[in-house]
Amino acid sequence: MSAAELRTEELSLAEQAYRAIRDRLVMLDIRPGAPINEDQLSQSLGFGRTPVREALKRLQYERLIATFPRRGTFATEVNITDLAHISEVRRQLEPMAAAQAARRATDGDRTRLTGLLRELESADEQGHGPDGLMRLDLAVHRAIYAATHNPYLEDTLVRYDNLATRVWCLFVDRLPGMAGHIGEHGPLIRTITAADPDKAAELARSHVEGFERAIRAAI
Repeated sequence: MSAAELRTEELSLAEQAYRAIRDRLVMLDIRPGAPINEDQLSQSLGFGRTPVREALKRLQYERLIATFPRRGTFATEVNITDLAHISEVRRQLEPMAAAQAARRATDGDRTRLTGLLRELESADEQGHGPDGLMRLDLAVHRAIYAATHNPYLEDTLVRYDNLATRVWCLFVDRLPGMAGHIGEHGPLIRTITAADPDKAAELARSHVEGFERAIRAAI
Protein backbone atom coordinates (compact mmCIF):
# COMPACT_ATOMS: atom_id res chain seq x y z
CA MET A 1 0.00 0.00 0.00
CA SER A 2 1.40 3.41 -0.96
CA ALA A 3 1.89 6.30 1.48
CA ALA A 4 -1.04 8.13 -0.14
CA GLU A 5 -3.29 5.10 0.29
CA LEU A 6 -2.21 4.73 3.91
CA ARG A 7 -3.01 8.39 4.52
CA THR A 8 -6.45 8.02 2.89
CA GLU A 9 -7.20 5.03 5.11
CA GLU A 10 -6.00 6.93 8.18
CA LEU A 11 -8.24 9.88 7.37
CA SER A 12 -11.17 7.54 6.87
CA LEU A 13 -10.58 5.89 10.25
CA ALA A 14 -10.16 9.30 11.88
CA GLU A 15 -13.54 10.37 10.45
CA GLN A 16 -15.17 7.20 11.75
CA ALA A 17 -13.61 7.71 15.18
CA TYR A 18 -14.67 11.35 15.17
CA ARG A 19 -18.30 10.53 14.41
CA ALA A 20 -18.46 7.75 16.98
CA ILE A 21 -16.95 9.83 19.80
CA ARG A 22 -18.90 12.93 18.75
CA ASP A 23 -22.24 11.17 19.03
CA ARG A 24 -21.34 9.69 22.42
CA LEU A 25 -20.64 13.21 23.63
CA VAL A 26 -23.72 14.72 21.99
CA MET A 27 -26.06 12.07 23.41
CA LEU A 28 -24.36 12.38 26.82
CA ASP A 29 -23.31 8.72 26.73
CA ILE A 30 -20.06 10.36 27.79
CA ARG A 31 -21.34 12.53 30.59
CA PRO A 32 -20.45 16.23 30.88
CA GLY A 33 -17.28 16.64 32.91
CA ALA A 34 -16.22 13.02 32.43
CA PRO A 35 -12.51 12.40 31.76
CA ILE A 36 -11.56 11.43 28.21
CA ASN A 37 -9.12 8.51 28.13
CA GLU A 38 -7.55 8.03 24.72
CA ASP A 39 -6.56 4.41 25.34
CA GLN A 40 -10.00 3.42 26.63
CA LEU A 41 -11.70 5.04 23.65
CA SER A 42 -9.35 3.26 21.26
CA GLN A 43 -10.16 -0.09 22.84
CA SER A 44 -13.93 0.41 23.11
CA LEU A 45 -14.29 1.70 19.56
CA GLY A 46 -11.77 -0.63 17.96
CA PHE A 47 -9.64 2.16 16.49
CA GLY A 48 -5.93 2.80 16.81
CA ARG A 49 -4.66 5.69 18.88
CA THR A 50 -3.84 7.89 15.87
CA PRO A 51 -7.44 8.11 14.53
CA VAL A 52 -8.74 8.72 18.04
CA ARG A 53 -6.16 11.43 18.66
CA GLU A 54 -7.12 13.16 15.40
CA ALA A 55 -10.80 12.91 16.32
CA LEU A 56 -10.19 14.46 19.73
CA LYS A 57 -8.44 17.44 18.15
CA ARG A 58 -11.57 18.17 16.10
CA LEU A 59 -13.87 17.67 19.07
CA GLN A 60 -11.90 20.16 21.14
CA TYR A 61 -12.32 22.75 18.38
CA GLU A 62 -16.06 22.03 18.37
CA ARG A 63 -16.30 22.67 22.12
CA LEU A 64 -17.32 19.12 22.96
CA ILE A 65 -14.16 18.37 24.92
CA ALA A 66 -11.64 20.59 26.70
CA THR A 67 -8.02 20.02 27.69
CA PHE A 68 -6.52 21.55 30.82
CA PRO A 69 -2.79 21.69 31.59
CA ARG A 70 -1.71 19.09 34.20
CA ARG A 71 -5.32 17.90 34.57
CA GLY A 72 -6.17 16.16 31.33
CA THR A 73 -9.02 16.12 28.81
CA PHE A 74 -12.70 16.17 29.77
CA ALA A 75 -16.12 16.28 28.14
CA THR A 76 -17.28 19.89 28.34
CA GLU A 77 -19.97 20.80 30.81
CA VAL A 78 -23.44 21.63 29.49
CA ASN A 79 -23.97 25.22 30.54
CA ILE A 80 -27.55 26.42 30.21
CA THR A 81 -26.31 30.01 29.93
CA ASP A 82 -24.93 29.03 26.52
CA LEU A 83 -28.46 28.36 25.23
CA ALA A 84 -29.07 32.00 24.32
CA HIS A 85 -25.83 32.19 22.32
CA ILE A 86 -26.53 28.90 20.54
CA SER A 87 -30.10 29.90 19.73
CA GLU A 88 -28.98 33.31 18.46
CA VAL A 89 -26.87 31.61 15.80
CA ARG A 90 -29.44 28.93 14.97
CA ARG A 91 -32.29 31.45 14.56
CA GLN A 92 -30.32 33.01 11.71
CA LEU A 93 -28.79 29.95 10.06
CA GLU A 94 -31.47 27.25 10.41
CA PRO A 95 -33.99 29.16 8.23
CA MET A 96 -31.24 29.84 5.68
CA ALA A 97 -30.34 26.15 5.58
CA ALA A 98 -33.95 25.04 5.19
CA ALA A 99 -34.51 27.50 2.34
CA GLN A 100 -31.30 26.45 0.58
CA ALA A 101 -32.18 22.80 0.99
CA ALA A 102 -35.56 23.49 -0.62
CA ARG A 103 -33.79 25.15 -3.55
CA ARG A 104 -30.90 22.74 -3.96
CA ALA A 105 -32.01 19.30 -2.81
CA THR A 106 -31.15 16.59 -5.32
CA ASP A 107 -33.24 13.53 -6.01
CA GLY A 108 -30.98 11.64 -3.63
CA ASP A 109 -31.54 14.24 -0.90
CA ARG A 110 -35.30 14.04 -1.36
CA THR A 111 -35.21 10.26 -1.16
CA ARG A 112 -33.24 10.45 2.08
CA LEU A 113 -35.58 13.07 3.55
CA THR A 114 -38.67 11.13 2.49
CA GLY A 115 -37.27 8.04 4.21
CA LEU A 116 -36.78 10.05 7.40
CA LEU A 117 -40.32 11.40 7.07
CA ARG A 118 -41.62 7.83 7.04
CA GLU A 119 -39.61 7.12 10.19
CA LEU A 120 -41.11 10.20 11.84
CA GLU A 121 -44.63 9.14 10.91
CA SER A 122 -44.13 5.64 12.33
CA ALA A 123 -42.21 6.72 15.45
CA ASP A 124 -45.21 6.17 17.74
CA GLU A 125 -45.87 2.69 16.34
CA GLN A 126 -42.22 1.75 16.70
CA GLY A 127 -42.22 2.88 20.31
CA HIS A 128 -39.15 5.06 20.10
CA GLY A 129 -37.90 6.09 23.53
CA PRO A 130 -36.24 9.44 24.20
CA ASP A 131 -32.87 8.18 22.96
CA GLY A 132 -34.33 6.92 19.68
CA LEU A 133 -36.29 10.13 19.13
CA MET A 134 -33.19 12.22 19.79
CA ARG A 135 -31.16 10.24 17.28
CA LEU A 136 -33.95 10.63 14.72
CA ASP A 137 -33.95 14.38 15.35
CA LEU A 138 -30.20 14.51 14.73
CA ALA A 139 -30.57 12.49 11.52
CA VAL A 140 -33.23 14.87 10.16
CA HIS A 141 -31.21 17.98 10.94
CA ARG A 142 -28.06 16.54 9.40
CA ALA A 143 -29.91 15.45 6.25
CA ILE A 144 -31.33 18.97 5.81
CA TYR A 145 -27.90 20.55 6.30
CA ALA A 146 -26.38 18.14 3.76
CA ALA A 147 -29.11 19.07 1.27
CA THR A 148 -27.91 22.70 1.27
CA HIS A 149 -24.79 21.58 -0.62
CA ASN A 150 -22.88 24.28 1.22
CA PRO A 151 -20.18 22.51 3.24
CA TYR A 152 -19.40 25.60 5.33
CA LEU A 153 -23.03 26.09 6.31
CA GLU A 154 -23.43 22.36 6.93
CA ASP A 155 -20.37 22.12 9.19
CA THR A 156 -21.40 25.18 11.17
CA LEU A 157 -24.94 24.01 11.76
CA VAL A 158 -23.93 20.46 12.66
CA ARG A 159 -21.69 21.93 15.36
CA TYR A 160 -24.41 24.14 16.80
CA ASP A 161 -27.07 21.45 16.55
CA ASN A 162 -24.75 19.10 18.46
CA LEU A 163 -24.43 21.67 21.25
CA ALA A 164 -28.19 22.26 21.32
CA THR A 165 -28.84 18.51 21.48
CA ARG A 166 -26.59 18.19 24.53
CA VAL A 167 -28.74 20.81 26.27
CA TRP A 168 -31.85 18.89 25.23
CA CYS A 169 -30.47 15.57 26.52
CA LEU A 170 -29.74 17.18 29.88
CA PHE A 171 -33.39 18.17 30.31
CA VAL A 172 -35.08 15.34 28.45
CA ASP A 173 -36.83 14.00 31.56
CA ARG A 174 -38.53 17.38 32.00
CA LEU A 175 -39.71 17.67 28.38
CA PRO A 176 -42.90 15.63 27.96
CA GLY A 177 -43.61 17.23 24.57
CA MET A 178 -40.44 15.93 22.92
CA ALA A 179 -42.26 13.71 20.42
CA GLY A 180 -44.37 16.67 19.29
CA HIS A 181 -41.29 18.84 18.88
CA ILE A 182 -39.63 16.22 16.70
CA GLY A 183 -42.89 15.73 14.83
CA GLU A 184 -42.58 19.34 13.64
CA HIS A 185 -39.97 18.05 11.21
CA GLY A 186 -42.70 16.41 9.14
CA PRO A 187 -44.13 19.62 7.64
CA LEU A 188 -40.58 21.00 7.27
CA ILE A 189 -39.44 17.99 5.26
CA ARG A 190 -42.53 18.23 3.06
CA THR A 191 -41.89 21.88 2.25
CA ILE A 192 -38.24 21.13 1.41
CA THR A 193 -39.11 18.24 -0.88
CA ALA A 194 -41.81 20.44 -2.44
CA ALA A 195 -39.15 23.09 -3.16
CA ASP A 196 -40.86 25.85 -1.12
CA PRO A 197 -37.95 27.84 0.37
CA ASP A 198 -40.00 30.60 2.01
CA LYS A 199 -42.24 28.20 3.91
CA ALA A 200 -39.26 26.01 4.82
CA ALA A 201 -37.45 29.01 6.32
CA GLU A 202 -40.55 29.99 8.30
CA LEU A 203 -40.98 26.49 9.74
CA ALA A 204 -37.31 26.17 10.62
CA ARG A 205 -37.33 29.49 12.49
CA SER A 206 -40.44 28.47 14.42
CA HIS A 207 -38.83 25.13 15.30
CA VAL A 208 -35.71 26.76 16.77
CA GLU A 209 -37.74 29.29 18.74
CA GLY A 210 -39.99 26.53 20.06
CA PHE A 211 -36.97 24.53 21.20
CA GLU A 212 -35.59 27.45 23.20
CA ARG A 213 -38.97 28.12 24.82
CA ALA A 214 -39.36 24.46 25.79
CA ILE A 215 -35.92 24.32 27.41
CA ARG A 216 -36.45 27.56 29.33
CA ALA A 217 -39.81 26.31 30.58
CA ALA A 218 -38.12 23.14 31.85
CA ILE A 219 -35.40 24.91 33.81
